[in-house]
Amino acid sequence: MQILPAIDIRNGKCVRLKQGDYAQETVYGDNPVETALHWQQRGAEFLHIVDLDGAKDKEPVNKDIVCRTASSLDIPLEIGGGIRSEETIRLYLNAGVRRVIIGTLALKEPQWFRNMCKLFPDRLVLGIDAKNGSVATEGWLETSRMKAADLAKQYADLPLAAVVYTDIAKDGMLEGPNFEEISAMQEAVPFPVIASGGVSTLADIQKLIRRNIPACIIGKALYEGTLRLEEALLL
Repeated sequence: MQILPAIDIRNGKCVRLKQGDYAQETVYGDNPVETALHWQQRGAEFLHIVDLDGAKDKEPVNKDIVCRTASSLDIPLEIGGGIRSEETIRLYLNAGVRRVIIGTLALKEPQWFRNMCKLFPDRLVLGIDAKNGSVATEGWLETSRMKAADLAKQYADLPLAAVVYTDIAKDGMLEGPNFEEISAMQEAVPFPVIASGGVSTLADIQKLIRRNIPACIIGKALYEGTLRLEEALLL
């Protein structure tokens, strides 16, 4: 099981939102680069970063911080939030980012997303954020009629690096992930599914392992201290 500590950036700071609500924000640090180095020192082998401002504004806002973080680390990272162009993908990859997460445009511009996957094989991640089983877009501010599994299936033939599946209702709640939906997603596609949202205990991680989920993203539980990264990495 690969554990990816999450770093969400808003207004240049490291924050966490509750159920994706921008009005329910907790600030955990003023310097995302220092936070990234902290998790690296604790043993993290991969980091998950989201530009929350970018997701909301539909364009990268904290790209300088992200690029500085990538250049400061010895471990890889993935970035999502506001990525809407080939230029932005290239910018991040050239800066040393390992994987780029595309969410909204995978739903709204499928042909563009297909083209990007072929142009950057094994470097793009399909980001699926779900609310009541349906895909949410625009930084979780809009909900579509597309079912999460249906969106993933239509890209099953592409050279994607992974799928990040987030259940918004579970995110930031410390109540455990949506195991059933995560397993259904893993069965729907041939590439790895990364579980996100609600992973908060060692028991949660062990249950994901039993369901053959290869990786998970952990945010609030690490920052609140209810789960220690060092213990999670031993599983």
